[in-house]
Amino acid sequence: MFHYTPLSPHRGQTSDMADLLDRVAQTSSRPRYAFMVLSLIAEIARPDGSAGPFILRAGRSTLLRDWLCDALAPMGARDPKRLMLAEKVRLELLASGKAPAEPQAAEAVIAAEVHERIRKSGKTNLSRAVSELVHAGLIRRHYQGFRVDHQNRGAGRHAVYTLVGGARCLMGRSGPAPQSPRSEALQGELRLN
Repeated sequence: MFHYTPLSPHRGQTSDMADLLDRVAQTSSRPRYAFMVLSLIAEIARPDGSAGPFILRAGRSTLLRDWLCDALAPMGARDPKRLMLAEKVRLELLASGKAPAEPQAAEAVIAAEVHERIRKSGKTNLSRAVSELVHAGLIRRHYQGFRVDHQNRGAGRHAVYTLVGGARCLMGRSGPAPQSPRSEALQGELRLN
């Protein structure tokens, strides 16, 4: 197996990115996933490093956590558990009689249910990764919404993630996020090259 050795201060100068990767590797139980989350947040962050609670996606507003879960969902497309989930949902809907009789409509209902279940489990994974990044000092999290900004969620408040410390080296690596001409508060979409 591989043995991890933290970067030694005697190895000479390391880049900001190397320091960031080292910190993520030391503090996260799933460093690759945590780094993907961090990179996606940096991709859509405003100039002050904050992202959320809403972003502009395909001309409509989407919650940051929903967008992150949807962006990360393709990473598990070949996972056997994901493939079994689709079959499990199909059987449940057929057994309960909730699936439409028309095959195309039934497939659409099944796909929507699978998407919702993937998003729900993705939010659990996302929360765990963000908590590790908060403990590592790479993200600051607060909740914004219905009445006032607040450190605790609830009452219609939604997550806002702000890159801090070494994580800010990720900002601007793929160019600035496109801004909506209507409002400075709206954020751009993830660009797939």
